[in-house]
Amino acid sequence: MARGTILVVDDDPVVVDLLRLDFEIEGYEVLAAADGESALEEARVKGPDVVVLDVVMPGVDGLEVARRLRAGDETGAIPIVLLSAKAQAVDIQAGRAVADDYITKPFEPIELLDRVAELRARSSRGGGGRGGAR
Repeated sequence: MARGTILVVDDDPVVVDLLRLDFEIEGYEVLAAADGESALEEARVKGPDVVVLDVVMPGVDGLEVARRLRAGDETGAIPIVLLSAKAQAVDIQAGRAVADDYITKPFEPIELLDRVAELRARSSRGGGGRGGAR
């Protein structure tokens, strides 16, 4: 039985493949989207347990995707982890205003796995998905 479902959103297929492998090894089911619009649709239709979302993407960027997920009736409580190469304090602060966590690239896969597991646990107790809760 899967530990949960993770939606991985990144326009770089190599990053998606690496994250898919990491999460699947840990027993998660993985959904993937390569852009913001696809991510919003996947989240609405499939209801993942956690969204791992790149910030810099063509079209709708990750911050806007996070805002839209938060505003949606079906998606507002889904925990969101932003994953980005944007590492300045202002970028991290903007990300944490709309997501539950913000991890900068390059990152340690075990750190991402730990944070996702923590959000899953918090969410299953009814305390996750509160954008900016950190």
